Amino acid sequence: MTRVLREVRRFAAIRPGVGVVAVSGGADSVALLRALHTCGVAVVVAHVNHLLRGEESDGDAAFVRELCAQLGAECRVKSVDVIALAAGDNLESTARRVRYEFFSEVANEVGAAWVATAHTADDQAETVLHRLIRGTGLQGLRGIALAREHVVRPLLAVTRADVIEHLVAVNQPYRTDSTNADARFTRNRIRHELLPLLRTFNPDVVSALTHLAEHANEAHEVITMAAAELLSKAERPRAASAIILDAGEFLSAPRAVTRAALRLLWEREGWPVADMTFDAWERAVEVACRNVGACDFPGGVSMRHAGRVVQVSRRS
Repeated sequence: MTRVLREVRRFAAIRPGVGVVAVSGGADSVALLRALHTCGVAVVVAHVNHLLRGEESDGDAAFVRELCAQLGAECRVKSVDVIALAAGDNLESTARRVRYEFFSEVANEVGAAWVATAHTADDQAETVLHRLIRGTGLQGLRGIALAREHVVRPLLAVTRADVIEHLVAVNQPYRTDSTNADARFTRNRIRHELLPLLRTFNPDVVSALTHLAEHANEAHEVITMAAAELLSKAERPRAASAIILDAGEFLSAPRAVTRAALRLLWEREGWPVADMTFDAWERAVEVACRNVGACDFPGGVSMRHAGRVVQVSRRS
């Protein structure tokens, strides 16, 4: 039995019911679909044609439809002109948003309890490295979540080599995305240049990076619990639209917990967390601890201390 099949059987035992599986036509998602089928899991396949690679994209969609027909699986395909939809915004994030919206839409239509994507341990390692290169904190080091809300990733402990082994074992072809070799994309350079180099230092570097993500996730959970408690203690009744925080509560708190508490506040209020850099969070902590009198942040958010309290507000 291949490792892919073992992981999927373990997943199937704890996730009963009909699910949606995202299938691009690539090796990882095809291996996931074949393993779910072997385990007798009822699934609806969802495929998004982003119309980015012309005939190649159309060929992926046709391949997925044919594979589903062979397996007797229901197949839903959506074509979206992602370039037009992005309209100058980040193409990758727009494509991701389109995919996950479609997966959720299909899940709602068929009454599925979960949506499975085929991220692997290699994807996890690449994600951790990508975030390290861009500059990340503990939250970013967590990498890809094993499960978040209704989205699950049964192959996150499986390597890409394991995936290929499984496909060879079941004699299953798959599609190859030509853009995966394009060195203009940072993730591709990480996959084809950086990871092979790191393997010369540690042949098992993928496992090392996935373990780092697991430990970061555990530490993040502990800090988040402490941060939620700190925010609850510090928050006072609002003054009109301004959030009032007792600065005294932050003075004895660990800096990491104060930073996490402020992030929880930003997330709860729907303020632009993605625009906050590490330096911005550090300035927010300084204001919260009354080391700095005031500071403005992205999205019109401002912090000001007045006596023993800190006022946090956003321009409307």
